[in-house]
Amino acid sequence: PVQILTYLDGVVKVEETELKPRVGFLYPILTHNISVFINATREGDSGQYMCTVNVVDATTTGKNVGVINLTVLVPPAVPTCEVHGNPTVGANVTLSCSSKKGKPSPRYQWQRTDPTPQVFFPPAQDWARGTLKLTNLSLEMSGLYVCTAENRAGFEKCNIVLEV
Repeated sequence: PVQILTYLDGVVKVEETELKPRVGFLYPILTHNISVFINATREGDSGQYMCTVNVVDATTTGKNVGVINLTVLVPPAVPTCEVHGNPTVGANVTLSCSSKKGKPSPRYQWQRTDPTPQVFFPPAQDWARGTLKLTNLSLEMSGLYVCTAENRAGFEKCNIVLEV
């Protein structure tokens, strides 16, 4: 484990890590609340953090360590929309939507917005993979298709025009 902050004999020492300019104690040390803050969080800050309190002459063995897991959420990156297959009458095509970033993994939702709105459900739509299978194409299936990649941290969209 990497040490980030140490408080000893009234002196706070911040270790030389990439967290150094972004971390500190939330309250004055004398309050006995040694909560820390991390500014400008990054995905790499995720992990297990441990607080160890050593009290001289203390008999409270095993109760001087606190552990917390931090997961930094990352909104999806702008996804990429693509058509796979030849969009001709009677053919089948698959629309794909994929975002290179996102924690937790984004959920994908396709919908047609123009000329008439339409939403899609499984099995045609795969929310985890971001695919939408359109079978037996007709001229009426032409239009603007929008994909939304979403997780707890945010969402982004891409779109594609399908011309049958």
